[in-house]
Amino acid sequence: VELGLPGILPVVNKEACRKALKTAMALNCTTPDEIIKKKKNYYYPDLPKGYQITQNETPIGINGKLKIGDDKYVLIEEMHIEEDTCKSLHVNGYTLLNYNRSGVPLIEIVTKPCIKSSSDAMSYLENLRELMLYLGVSDCKIEEGSMRADVNVSVSKTDTLGTKCEVKNIGSIKDVGTAINEEIKRQIDILEGGGTLIPETRRFDSKLNTTVSM
Repeated sequence: VELGLPGILPVVNKEACRKALKTAMALNCTTPDEIIKKKKNYYYPDLPKGYQITQNETPIGINGKLKIGDDKYVLIEEMHIEEDTCKSLHVNGYTLLNYNRSGVPLIEIVTKPCIKSSSDAMSYLENLRELMLYLGVSDCKIEEGSMRADVNVSVSKTDTLGTKCEVKNIGSIKDVGTAINEEIKRQIDILEGGGTLIPETRRFDSKLNTTVSM
């Protein structure tokens, strides 16, 4: 927790660390003996301090897994604690910022590139939500932003990963499935039309049910 005031040092949020460690254990992660937090500096309108406190270099959990079906697992790359940013609302060509959740602790869970379909992605999020509720880590109210998902999508005819595009601003588990399917279709149309994909960040427009470049 840090307000960005001159001369004020960060204070460790003990409860956030306890809940993150509980989550790491439930996801069968390996946990380190020591974690180090750093300030990640970057400019974006939803980051009022100009930096974010994070532990992404020494995550509190690595190499985990979550079962999503009979003999089917989603593999966890790592999970780390960091502070949340503002909530961005895109309205009529403008971006509005809600600062109420800025600085609130969050757990970011990163999967390995092992999810092969939108249905598996939705199953993973549904099972993860149930686990978080059972553990008492979060109320997981997606519509209020206490559980969110970004997706990285790439298409390829071989086992080699294709060009990755990230899709953000997805407001429900159902929309995650729609966003993935729409992004798969968009990428295939470009490639089959002789075009070239570029790595980019896109957002999901729930009114148009499509992804839009940011």
